[in-house]
Amino acid sequence: MTPVSAPGDPLAHERGHLTASRTALRAMRADVEALDIADVTANWVNAAVLQSQIDDRIKALADLAHTPLFFGRLDFLHTVGAESAGSAEYAEGGEGSSFYIGRRHVHDADGDPMVIDWRAPVSQPFYRASKKDPLDVALRRRFGYTGGELTAYEDEHLSDPATVTFSGSAGGAQVSALLQREIERPRVGPMRDIVATIQPEQDEIVRSGLGGTVCVQGGPGTGKTAVGLHRVAYLLYAHRERLARTGTLVIGPNDSFLHYIEQVLPALGELEVKQATVADLVAHVEVRGADEAGAALVKGDARMAEVLRRAVRSHISMPTEALMVVRGSRRWRVPAYELEEIVRELLDRDIRYGAARDALPQRIAHSVLVRMEQAGEAPDDRVQDAVARNAAVKAAVKAVWPPVDPAKLVLRLLSDAGFLAEHADGVLDADEQKAVLWAKPARSVRSAKWSAADAVLIDEAHDLVARTHSLGHVVLDEAQDLSPMQYRAVGRRCTTGSATVLGDLAQGTTPWATRSWAEALAHLGKGDAVVEELTAGFRVPREVIAYASRLLPDIAPGLTAVESVREAPGSLVVRRVTDDPAGAVDLAAAVVQACVESLAHEGSIGLIAADARIPVLAKALDAAGVPYLAPGTETTWDARLTLVPASLAKGLEYDYVVLDEPSAVVDGEPDERTGLRRLYVALTRAVSGLVVVHGAELPGQLGP
Repeated sequence: MTPVSAPGDPLAHERGHLTASRTALRAMRADVEALDIADVTANWVNAAVLQSQIDDRIKALADLAHTPLFFGRLDFLHTVGAESAGSAEYAEGGEGSSFYIGRRHVHDADGDPMVIDWRAPVSQPFYRASKKDPLDVALRRRFGYTGGELTAYEDEHLSDPATVTFSGSAGGAQVSALLQREIERPRVGPMRDIVATIQPEQDEIVRSGLGGTVCVQGGPGTGKTAVGLHRVAYLLYAHRERLARTGTLVIGPNDSFLHYIEQVLPALGELEVKQATVADLVAHVEVRGADEAGAALVKGDARMAEVLRRAVRSHISMPTEALMVVRGSRRWRVPAYELEEIVRELLDRDIRYGAARDALPQRIAHSVLVRMEQAGEAPDDRVQDAVARNAAVKAAVKAVWPPVDPAKLVLRLLSDAGFLAEHADGVLDADEQKAVLWAKPARSVRSAKWSAADAVLIDEAHDLVARTHSLGHVVLDEAQDLSPMQYRAVGRRCTTGSATVLGDLAQGTTPWATRSWAEALAHLGKGDAVVEELTAGFRVPREVIAYASRLLPDIAPGLTAVESVREAPGSLVVRRVTDDPAGAVDLAAAVVQACVESLAHEGSIGLIAADARIPVLAKALDAAGVPYLAPGTETTWDARLTLVPASLAKGLEYDYVVLDEPSAVVDGEPDERTGLRRLYVALTRAVSGLVVVHGAELPGQLGP
């Protein structure tokens, strides 16, 4: 790191540029606020739309005091022109031009750039340049901040034999001192962006094109979630007009997770990206029930799609009588065999049930018009539309191709053993059919106690009837826990778009957890996706991830273990509580004590425990007067401890984690492998330190 007291005081110069950039950003915002649209728009609708766009722009130009406006600088050896910069606005500048890299573009009154958006092509060398391949970069400078104030910098002379010394390395990966400081900065509140710390292998995924789907297999701490979110931000920058038309969506496992990540994209200036869970996508009915594991496993199987397809098509019946259409004084007869040919043609096209039903009256009307023309008449399109609306045609269509209510269809499948057997023949065996049938059939859609898996079946049926709207890009996080039918539900939302799929096979904790990404991507409808693997860890300390990785041979054989670049001596503590035969009370007290000790450090604290032990620990914390929060509640400097059921820990992270009774986490799952995977998740939520407190024996994999 270059000394901050160097001659000429470069730090003072950089602070001056920061002040000038903030002034320029305020001026940019003031210019937008001063816009007068009174005489610009033709009507109130256009005025409202334009005003909404202006309001969004004003929000995007907000100067967040504690968010660094720029985090790096690039000095190039040669001129950076429009071709390499990707935009004419970066074309100026002679030899030795410097560019400040930040979260958004900032320009001065003359339009000259003062800060370059991290997504611009000219910014790419900040993440990709290395001593081996400097990409024409003479100097890369990283900035360190404290409370929004620029307090330090670090230089890498990439085109010079001298080089800085980094503070940690693993498997060839290197982390600068300032970068490591940023990674280790205490976490209070929602997830932060990693725009200042993106690594080359992460940047390659972030900047991959919109046309292809990317699947990222990444262990704990490899930054896969952040990579997915930054990829959305990059795609919105590079393809803004297209994605503005088609839309983007981030899908997470639960509301707590979505709340945790919800500020990342707004911090990068992207305000319009929607977030949802899979349950939100398929919320056609109110979910009030729950399936046993066996039933959920069958309902989530991709074979159910064929059962539903058969059930939907079973409503179609072949015409047995001719159709007579009366027009004025003339009658036109369409024989039954011709009607059957029309129906079979539509069936052979294999289009959506509803689309085919809409096309059927027009096809029938066309047959009538042919007869009119043969009789010497000259009907036009208006006559064909009138025939299609004829009462006799409508009645024939209703008899042959009746409307289908998706929820009622699924209700009948799950309630009527005969109906299910008819359409599941050769697809589901007798035991599987019995597993999905309701013990007490519901009388109506409204009274039924639908489960989450039932809602997915209804969504599949909806798509069989009418095509689901496709978005331009979908990010699917924690994908390893989705069932094949859930993958299909997500895939329907991006049939004409692309996806970024994020997950870790070792963290699958559902009975239907993904066994391979190839299989999952096939269900998603993206079998040609590129699978990338992130193995360098930047969040979890090396000691902690090595301890958790002892479970990998049992939970994900053959999966590459994460190799952390961060050494943190003392980051792992394992405590055995054996003094009091009473057991639970003494263990709870020891856990509370570990939490109190962790609160002496800066940052967030997560107390993770088996779901069944949450009430015991909540009572112990209350008795000790230690305040705590529930997952999804934003932490503050005054309330930094969150009590987390193990079932909700996935995707979350805390500076310090206290893990209660690992054996209880394992025992809380239906089988040992799932339990060990749940434990693996819990062990890898810590950024700075992990304390494991146990009274029972540890799982054998974690023994001495």
